[in-house]
Amino acid sequence: MSPSRSSIFRTGPSRRWLIGLMAALPLGSRALARDGTVPPPDGAPETIEPSALARANVEALRLYYDALNRGDLAQATLSFAPDTKNHGRIVGRTGLSRVLTDLRTMFPDYRHDLVEITATGDVVVSRNRVSGTHKGVGRIPVEGGKLVGVPPTGRSFVVQHIHWWRFANGLIVEHYATRDDLDMMEQLGLLALRSAQPPRSDYAS
Repeated sequence: MSPSRSSIFRTGPSRRWLIGLMAALPLGSRALARDGTVPPPDGAPETIEPSALARANVEALRLYYDALNRGDLAQATLSFAPDTKNHGRIVGRTGLSRVLTDLRTMFPDYRHDLVEITATGDVVVSRNRVSGTHKGVGRIPVEGGKLVGVPPTGRSFVVQHIHWWRFANGLIVEHYATRDDLDMMEQLGLLALRSAQPPRSDYAS
């Protein structure tokens, strides 16, 4: 099933709606194929409409970003499964908590604004406008480890990310990302490839 305009959502219901929907999803929903279609019956498991599953996953992702943007890292961490994978490696909630804490230490105003989001089956893909102001020292190798031990520059950045998420039972179980770290480093004044440029503002289009 290819992503359609109907699977792009701009507003979402409350957490209560999401919890109710996820609780109502039959166990057979896990039998959905990766492409969002229903495989041939094997013991006649119950299934749900892929579009309903996609809507629930999109709302779960929105709730994660809402928590991250307001600095509620404990709540944001609960969006991940205990054995969640990041770029193919099991990091779990504990590992993700350390990553998010370090990001907020380096960038106290760190945030992701969703520009586009689409979903099919158990997968959600988002294009994000990511921003922050460098005010703290990183201690673990997040953002590729480029900022570990680097004194804060006080400068801000705005870049674009693409994030790929896979969900199971309402929780994030796998994540991949493509980031524009080069542009971020330039905006922070940590690369001398060109003259200093102000943070870009055109990623919302």
